[in-house]
Amino acid sequence: MDGRRRSDIHPGLEVSIVLKQDQRTGKLTRGIVKDLLTSSPTHPHGIKVRLENGLVGRVKHIHGTADPNTR
Repeated sequence: MDGRRRSDIHPGLEVSIVLKQDQRTGKLTRGIVKDLLTSSPTHPHGIKVRLENGLVGRVKHIHGTADPNTR
């Protein structure tokens, strides 16, 4: 999954995001979703999220649930 649909993303999910400063290079940062920041159901560049470590970026790849008890 590529992270463009809000319904595919929820807190506790392990994802790769692209940070604002990495948009030109496409460098990905992996982490666990804490909050969803995009309110629309879809976004062409990926849903914006805040990771548990505080970093904010757009989801480019969904890896799976980090905690099976989450959701």
